[in-house]
Amino acid sequence: MFGDVAGGRGGGDRDSVDGRAEFSALLEESAEDLYEHAPCGFLSTRMDGRIAKVNTTLLNWLGYERDDLLGRRHFSDLLTVGGRLYHETHFAPLLRMQGEVSGIALELKAADGSRLPVLVTSTVRTGSDGQPLLIRTTLFDARDRRAYETELLRARKEAERERERLQRLATTLQRTLLPPALADVPGLNVSAYYHVASVDEVGGDFYDLFPLAEGTWGLFLGDVCGKGAAAAAVTSLARYTLRAAAVYNPDPVAVLANLNTVLNHEYNGVDPRFCTVVFGLLTPDPVRGGFHITLASGGHPPALLMRADGTTDSLPTPGGQLIGVLADAHIATTAVRLTPGDTLLLHTDGLTEAHVHSVDDREDRYGDDALLAFARALAPTTASDTVDAIRDLLDTFGTGVDDDTAVLAIHVPLPYGDEPL
Repeated sequence: MFGDVAGGRGGGDRDSVDGRAEFSALLEESAEDLYEHAPCGFLSTRMDGRIAKVNTTLLNWLGYERDDLLGRRHFSDLLTVGGRLYHETHFAPLLRMQGEVSGIALELKAADGSRLPVLVTSTVRTGSDGQPLLIRTTLFDARDRRAYETELLRARKEAERERERLQRLATTLQRTLLPPALADVPGLNVSAYYHVASVDEVGGDFYDLFPLAEGTWGLFLGDVCGKGAAAAAVTSLARYTLRAAAVYNPDPVAVLANLNTVLNHEYNGVDPRFCTVVFGLLTPDPVRGGFHITLASGGHPPALLMRADGTTDSLPTPGGQLIGVLADAHIATTAVRLTPGDTLLLHTDGLTEAHVHSVDDREDRYGDDALLAFARALAPTTASDTVDAIRDLLDTFGTGVDDDTAVLAIHVPLPYGDEPL
């Protein structure tokens, strides 16, 4: 038994010794063999580029015999047309000036006409007197890298096409959530603008102006929480609910109460949805001219009234609660008479919550006070001039506007020739 064990152990020792000997033999292979069969291509050329030495690896890559190249070809002869042009205009001059060029992507032309992408590093070998003697070049096979880069480029282009498709879809969807045109109200000028903060997402702002019973018109402007498809669904529901409710009962409080009931019933689960909204009922004043307007607000920023005499004030509706959150939301109201020359501005909070830089270069919100001061500087004004000024203001904020903004301005014109210039 012990003999078997000893014999077995002895056999194992012999195997171990043989393995070490074989490994040592591999380490003692000649430098010439390492050069010839290296995992990269080696090339030596004279200073004029004529090939003086080349390893077997590179010959196998290109399908040449050694005698086809040594003393017969220049390094640039192995390059494609574009590669030769780059070699002459950039690679070679840079090598002469610096003595080394590293990691340049070029393409070699094989004997069968196929192309081999490589990464090239060349160094100038100098003699003891410092004079350049030859150029040593190392070439790494870049086919896998080229395939990776090609696939990466393809994926990037595909992602760009997909992003463009989604942008077109978002733009089309956004357009369907806004009225194609506002109603033409006799004796009233109207202008609206929708500022898109991101072309990649559908916003939740909405507005409209539409006829109701004889001699009355309804208008609304609102902002749904969130962005994207979910917000768009709420926006669509809110718009059509408001219009339908106003036809049934145009009282502004009743209209918003109806919308509140619908949203609270539809979105009271794990993903609640709500909005701020202001609804107005417009009726002309046949005796004194102008219009009466009653505004009902559910948590919406106050409207601004710019009078013909240049004064400007906000129309606060304190206590108005978000629409859709509570089953019985409180809705605040205010009423005002618009006389000739007056302009009423409704807006969403994307305007007042835009990021701006203060005097001490701190980032801050634009705010209600700044907007009120801006409106006071405009008054007296018209609907179109107001919207144009707001559009220019939003442009000055640049990327500071991170939420969509909707504005709706209505103006009672002065007699012909009396409008502000």
